[in-house]
Amino acid sequence: MSTIVASRYKLVSPVGRGATGVVWRAYDLLLEREVALKEIALPPGPEAAERRRRVVREARMAARLSHRGIVTVHNLAEEAERLWIVMEFLEALTLHDTLVQAGPLPADLVAAMGRRLLEALRHAHDGGVIHRDIKPANIMLTGDRVVLADFGFAAPEGTASTSMRGTPAFIAPEALHGRGGTREADMWSFGATLYMAVEGRTPFRTVTSMAALVEALREPARAPRRAGPLEPILRGLLRKDPRARLSAERTSAMLADVRCFSAA
Repeated sequence: MSTIVASRYKLVSPVGRGATGVVWRAYDLLLEREVALKEIALPPGPEAAERRRRVVREARMAARLSHRGIVTVHNLAEEAERLWIVMEFLEALTLHDTLVQAGPLPADLVAAMGRRLLEALRHAHDGGVIHRDIKPANIMLTGDRVVLADFGFAAPEGTASTSMRGTPAFIAPEALHGRGGTREADMWSFGATLYMAVEGRTPFRTVTSMAALVEALREPARAPRRAGPLEPILRGLLRKDPRARLSAERTSAMLADVRCFSAA
């Protein structure tokens, strides 16, 4: 028997797992369209209220962003000790899956993808939202769209945290000290994602513990081997001092130059 959520959404099949919950393919019985439902279980006890607060914040922040490069949020439902974020359904591969299947991508393709992703990120930043978990697994590629997904760690700009938020291989050095709620920290993660896309590896050696991560981030990023004209962009984005890091505006212009160079 099919599961119906909130008397409206018929669950079809799980399609993935985000940082904070399982994502389902579903069908909206009222509007007769496919949707995606992100299922988030509420823990027992006093932690439930905090988890609920974070999920509602995530949904509200994502819902107020209207851009074709950001997954659209339609609704938020609560049922059976679970919260369900209702979003547009995308027939897409993540950038992570694409790299697993196809290997590193050409520099001109990464530049084109990066420009579209950066447009979405700048829209979020202009709306006062910091993503805090930009990585290949949170980027959807479908048709001519590059879509930023999973705002589970997102926060208002300037938010301080006593705990690390994000994925170790893509987290900015300052986020280790609770200063990850900035545009500059997102730009580091964006740079690490572009590096992974064109190089097929992370900028720093693989780490399995917090101590190893701290040690790795003290070292310079591994020299790119395939980046070509992207190399100065990657180096500028992966500067450890956030004040010296490339801005979104400068990065966008440099990515445009890479595309022009590649087409010449």
